[in-house]
Amino acid sequence: MNFLMLFITAVGLSMDAFAVAMCKGLCMQRFRVRHSVLVGIYFGTFQAVMPLIGYFLGINFAERIQNVDHWIAFGLLAFLGLKMLYEALGKNEEDQNGDALDCKTMLALSLATSIDALAVGISFAVLQTEIFSAVAVIGITTFCLSAVGVKIGSAFGKRYKTGAEISGGIILIGIGIKILIEHLSA
Repeated sequence: MNFLMLFITAVGLSMDAFAVAMCKGLCMQRFRVRHSVLVGIYFGTFQAVMPLIGYFLGINFAERIQNVDHWIAFGLLAFLGLKMLYEALGKNEEDQNGDALDCKTMLALSLATSIDALAVGISFAVLQTEIFSAVAVIGITTFCLSAVGVKIGSAFGKRYKTGAEISGGIILIGIGIKILIEHLSA
């Protein structure tokens, strides 16, 4: 996977964290840079660690599924993208206390927004992606987008949350289709 595709994947994975970070910013009574950095550290760390875990889980059975690996990668990415679209377009808004940056709340949100990255890590194993470069790009991208998301949320409110989630879902589906087309045309 080249750097551009890796970066696009990182942006797609970061959209859930970005959307939650915007909600955090929206609910904060006053924007502070340290809050922005803290949210970025939580989300960036989880988004980097989860694909690493998925990669090592996936590497154990990647050789056994080589003939269908592109279908697995496509299926996982398409599923995650559709899930993001469904959640973005759904009518049930989560009841979050955006001002709460305590450890328990941030760990739960970080885990919830990074589950998708675990499945992408399995896809990385199947595609034989250089995992340490991948997790660095994903972690740094998520850190930056989440930190910026807090600022945007505090400045502009909820109106961008759905758009960010929709964009993330479309990006993941598009990458899955690209992988499928590359393997089927080879």
